[in-house]
Amino acid sequence: MILIIGASGFLGREVTKLLLSEGQQVRVMLRTPAKVKDLKRAGAEVMQGDLIDSLSLVQACQDVDRVLAAAHSLLGKGKYKSETVDDAGHRALIDAAKAAGVAQFVYMSMLGVSPDHPFDFARRKYSIEEYLKASGLSYTILRPSWYMEQNVHLFNGKSILEKDKTSLLGKGTKLRNFVAARDVAQFAVRALIDPRLKNRTLDIGGPQNATNNQVAELYGKLAGVTPKISHMPPFMAKAMSVILKPVQPGISRIMYLSSLPDNAFCETFDPAALLAEFPIHLTTLEEFIHDRIAETKNV
Repeated sequence: MILIIGASGFLGREVTKLLLSEGQQVRVMLRTPAKVKDLKRAGAEVMQGDLIDSLSLVQACQDVDRVLAAAHSLLGKGKYKSETVDDAGHRALIDAAKAAGVAQFVYMSMLGVSPDHPFDFARRKYSIEEYLKASGLSYTILRPSWYMEQNVHLFNGKSILEKDKTSLLGKGTKLRNFVAARDVAQFAVRALIDPRLKNRTLDIGGPQNATNNQVAELYGKLAGVTPKISHMPPFMAKAMSVILKPVQPGISRIMYLSSLPDNAFCETFDPAALLAEFPIHLTTLEEFIHDRIAETKNV
């Protein structure tokens, strides 16, 4: 039995569907089971649980031999703030998996994490990587770059397709790497079932690096429109980060990230080494955007 934590997200849903299509037994645990009715119909065992409820984690890990931790609370607040879910909650999940005798634990981290990263979420991810390594569990740590579904589409291109305009945080001039969740899902499935990936950390990214401005322009080009692109200046994003921190720590975190200078940390990726070992097709920005345009036309 494979346990998926975070099956309602972009990645967790893709991984669950792939595993079910291969005949694997899959259990998904999430706070709101109604979000995954399609996965239940496809054959997944669905249970209600919560990363801040250690008892539910113990129950979820019973009779499980592999775990994928794909949930996060980057934008969380209140009792679901990132410190609670992404730190304490994941430590409790690792502990529950170890107690249950889980044979393989796959953790979704992020590209570029380090103990001194300027982004607190990345530092938190790094600390969980270290906790997992020290746990004694067999593990695979996957470090994807920014997901296209959220950072290319929801935060940028969706508004262009709907309103011919977009509003970007910061200057939009920093080169970043974006990867499709369906591509990362292939590596997650491989990490769960292929013993050659045990006790490894793998950086994953898409085939291109682009700025947010370039992404917006590409949406306009492929959709046949001239988008109006506006920006929130970095100084304003930094001020909003301070103002929002007490009430919206997740949004505050994004504002702070957007206020940092382009050279604060690296967000690019060269896929050459990854593709040399795993020769798969990585979704290009053009392919991804064409798919989003087609979806919009079919709505």
